[in-house]
Amino acid sequence: MVEQTDIRVVRCGGSKICFSTPILTNDSRFLLCASGDSVKVFSTRTEECVHVLHGHSNQVTGVALNPANHLQVYSCSLDGTVRLWDFIDGILIKTFTVGYKISSIYVSNKHIGVIFIILPMQSNENGEHFQLVAVRLPSALEQELEARELSAVLSDVSHVPACTAFGQGGDYIASAKGLQLCVYFFRKQKTYRFKLKATDKKGARNAFTCVACHPKDDCIATGHQDGKIRLWRNFNQKKEYTYSTQHWHHNAVSALCFSPEGMHLLSGGVESVLVQWHCKEVNKKNFLPRLGGAIAHICVSPDGQMYSTSHTNNKITIISSFRVSAVIQGLVKGAKNKLPRFTMTQLQGSVTVTQPPPTCSCRCRLLLGGSVQTDLMIDPRTKALVLNGKPGHLQFYSLERDKQLYSLDIVQQEYIYQAGLDQFEVVKAALDGTASWLATVEQRGSKISSLEFSLKLWSFNEKAQSFELNTTITAPHQNMITAMCFSPAMDTTMLVTVAKDDQFKVWLLGSDLDEQKKQASWSCEHLGSYHGLQPTNCCFSGDGSLLAVSFAEVVTLWSPDTWELLTTLCQPPGTIEDLCFGRLSCSKYLLGTTTKNLLCWNLLTCALEWSTSMDVCVLRTDPLSENVAAFCHNSGKTDLFVFRPSEPRPLFTQKAVCVGRVQRCIFVPREDPLDSCDEWSQWLNRSRLHFLTEQMELLTFSTRAEDERILNSRKELLVDDSVAMTPFYLLLGKHRQQQQEKQTSVPSQAADRAQLPQGCVAIRELLHTPAHVLPPASFLCSVFVNSLLISNTGGRDEKDLPEQEVDSEKEEVDSEEEMEMNNGPQGVRTQGSVGEAPPSLSRAEEKELRRLRKTDFSWVTSLTSS
Repeated sequence: MVEQTDIRVVRCGGSKICFSTPILTNDSRFLLCASGDSVKVFSTRTEECVHVLHGHSNQVTGVALNPANHLQVYSCSLDGTVRLWDFIDGILIKTFTVGYKISSIYVSNKHIGVIFIILPMQSNENGEHFQLVAVRLPSALEQELEARELSAVLSDVSHVPACTAFGQGGDYIASAKGLQLCVYFFRKQKTYRFKLKATDKKGARNAFTCVACHPKDDCIATGHQDGKIRLWRNFNQKKEYTYSTQHWHHNAVSALCFSPEGMHLLSGGVESVLVQWHCKEVNKKNFLPRLGGAIAHICVSPDGQMYSTSHTNNKITIISSFRVSAVIQGLVKGAKNKLPRFTMTQLQGSVTVTQPPPTCSCRCRLLLGGSVQTDLMIDPRTKALVLNGKPGHLQFYSLERDKQLYSLDIVQQEYIYQAGLDQFEVVKAALDGTASWLATVEQRGSKISSLEFSLKLWSFNEKAQSFELNTTITAPHQNMITAMCFSPAMDTTMLVTVAKDDQFKVWLLGSDLDEQKKQASWSCEHLGSYHGLQPTNCCFSGDGSLLAVSFAEVVTLWSPDTWELLTTLCQPPGTIEDLCFGRLSCSKYLLGTTTKNLLCWNLLTCALEWSTSMDVCVLRTDPLSENVAAFCHNSGKTDLFVFRPSEPRPLFTQKAVCVGRVQRCIFVPREDPLDSCDEWSQWLNRSRLHFLTEQMELLTFSTRAEDERILNSRKELLVDDSVAMTPFYLLLGKHRQQQQEKQTSVPSQAADRAQLPQGCVAIRELLHTPAHVLPPASFLCSVFVNSLLISNTGGRDEKDLPEQEVDSEKEEVDSEEEMEMNNGPQGVRTQGSVGEAPPSLSRAEEKELRRLRKTDFSWVTSLTSS
């Protein structure tokens, strides 16, 4: 058993970009948002990720622009640090160590050098009590500093960032929790508290959900669970305060935000509609509907020209002129459009302002209330990860670019955002070996009386480069489908489905085409069962010659050619949950799992080869090697075992890769295999293992050498620090790198050749200079043409040479031509032996070249200078 610490668990992309409220820069060019333990900088025009700010060691919980410098941004994290970045160049400027878990950060123009953060309180055993603290940042020159000068502002506040906001540029700060609103005035250093009465015994409908403060007037907007918005005024006097109520949302208001001038108030909720309220005209409002997901956060640029909305399906929508201008879509992880809520669990320590920070092991996560029901699949064409997306869709997500490529609408029905309403969902999906066919199962309802489901088969259209619906089979079984898989055989296209109606069915693609529709058709080829037992899973062997179907505690083996039952395999008591065949040299083994055991059968002897007692969550084989990965749940955590079926001894094991159970996993083939010779890391050479946790975190395993290689490759792609990181930028960097390699590979014999035109300098000046300061085009044309002319410094022109030298050169050329005519084949072979030598020219071509050399092109210079 080998366990190495050089292999570590890392996030492989797909982090939540909707975890906290993003920010827009002053010029509305960039959007910054927290993404896992990093901060991503997106271009609002191209939707591309410009920079990734790495440095934090835990979840980033908030970002805020530096009020003293609009080109810098603060970020806070659960690692207890606040970091200052230059987001234009992607450089870390300073790190301030606070020492406590930070759940949100706030800044104010009237408090330069001071940030406000929310921390757990001292007596915080259940993780429900937090306080707002002001932190004065030291101004020393060191890069890493300790920020220990803390002062408490408000106690018993909500840890949700949307429940706290600054008013009038920093004159006061408002925070809401439960049924109470607190307003703290910095000049008076006085706190006013306002309470609402509950509409029922529990008081759930009037509870505060979010807060926003007017930037110019004394007005506070609060959102509530019943969908109402209250506008508070005269709150500087506890007895004379008033509020007015506006109501449009039918459910809780999740986000509120004022425009910079205070002319509009933006609100959003589960309806997926952005509502723009006019502050001066109360009854006037504008709507931007069908944004594609419940709104969790709203952000407005400092100039008021651009809005952004964050959605619970891990999407950020950029809005300009109250129209959608760009969409940044992250990995959708089974979200069902429930509003996010942040939980702080396992709190063992807390925050006190005067004492040193105690140890704290709280964990903050975003609960989305969904799950991935389909298996993780890889599209061979795009190398994209295929899984559940937004409701009724499959998403194709690029792990390399950390970006969603496209979303395929399976249900093809409009999703209704209403709690408790049964709607069609994609529960199963499978791709064949060449990704030419896709099978999906959509289902609505859980009881047999109300169950509706259908099997859909999609064919890939080469012209449209997408899947198109080919066949819809309504009620393919009498009960819900539990598993399905395609046959890997190349001579036929076959799909097997198993269901709770005690049967498995074989669907075969017909060879004849429909004369009217000109497309292939599917039909049921075979229906099988075994003694009335309920099938649980199915899988094909690597060559498609065997089909294994598990019925309760029995595994049956079938021949796809004749559909004859070949044999049955029995095992210790327990229902078979998962099945998989061995690969390559281990193809004679069949693996199975129960709730308590991992089993391995030898198909040649039809006997149990070995078994071990473990609770296997997920079992997956590597398609490019004999390796098998088994995630086992033990004492609230999951362990990883990598082994080969022929050897019960694991090749690699790692304890506690995550908290809770692993939901799904998959081996992703590498484009460039690794060349590691170590026994403990060889299983990562050809494929990379990705897995999905209960918290919907997509993680993978990485070695130290691989991390260094990725870091070096990122540095090599940097062409010019002043150019933004865009796809064209990366393409230009690779092109220049290839040019440099070609120039360095030229032999030293070509040193006396004429120099090539240096037009790249002129082109760089044209591209990098702003258009409004460029000189006239007539002047630029002459500069550009002159830069393309070949330099003639290495020799003199023929007209500058004496006539005797010219005649001698002609004689030498004629003599060389005669030698080439006499020794033609030998000359050709000699030239062919030199890789860089040009092909030989005929006598007529040589004369034509000499004539062109004597031609006077001085008229070109006269045209460009005019």
